[in-house]
Amino acid sequence: MTYSIVACDLEHREWGVAVASKFLAIGALSAWAEPEVGAVATQSWIRAAYGPEGLRLLARGASAAEALRRLLADDERCEQRQVGIVDRCGEAASHTGTECLEWAGDRRGLGYAAQGNMLVSGETLDAVADTFEAAGPGSLTERLLAAMAAGQAAGGDRRGQQAAAIRVVRRGAGYGGADILVDLRVDDNETPIAELRRLYTLHQLYFGATPDKQWVPLDAKLEGELRARLDRLGYSSGDLAADLGTWAGVENLEERVRGVASLDPVVLTELRKRDEGGHEE
Repeated sequence: MTYSIVACDLEHREWGVAVASKFLAIGALSAWAEPEVGAVATQSWIRAAYGPEGLRLLARGASAAEALRRLLADDERCEQRQVGIVDRCGEAASHTGTECLEWAGDRRGLGYAAQGNMLVSGETLDAVADTFEAAGPGSLTERLLAAMAAGQAAGGDRRGQQAAAIRVVRRGAGYGGADILVDLRVDDNETPIAELRRLYTLHQLYFGATPDKQWVPLDAKLEGELRARLDRLGYSSGDLAADLGTWAGVENLEERVRGVASLDPVVLTELRKRDEGGHEE
């Protein structure tokens, strides 16, 4: 009663899964990924254990196809299940049981597997796969979100919308060096995929990275502006680096600050927005 896609970007060493369903908090049960190991989506009379068990098999060296075979062999209700797996090498495997509710099916390509059941039609899955393939190189998260939006536009779950989730992992690439690059869930919403996109926009604001070449060098004029704005916001110790760092931490922008020799333009924009005094510099 769900559609999903598991995928990887071997160039950037990222693995991810995105899922949507008329099922409360689908991401808590269906979406699993581990860096340098793979990703698993489990759905249709969900057997949540397929997630961690599948990842354990992959971590021990099993291919996606072998891991899938072993998961199904131990499940007497395997014909009710649907699962997609992508492994550390980018090989994909999927299973749609004969007892999954129509429309049900799966589609695989280079570095991904898409699967769905109780869909309006097969056009949903075609849209997911075609959009993912057409996106080409780029952010894996963006490709997954675009694929899911296309699937919804093509019909999606025939019961309607309720929840969606995305999880993308890369070793050491997340907040504070965590392996979780993106992990966002919409548990109950009339338009969960649109809401997931909104959350990702916020995620990029707080945890995204601006290329170094786009950072703004600090000159005397900019220093004066920073001091004035920070002072109005209550950060006026006289130590510009400390004041900016403290303000950024309060605003959850600390990952975007590296001293004051140069400034992330996102930080500068947000500082100007939060300076409600409206003063021109």
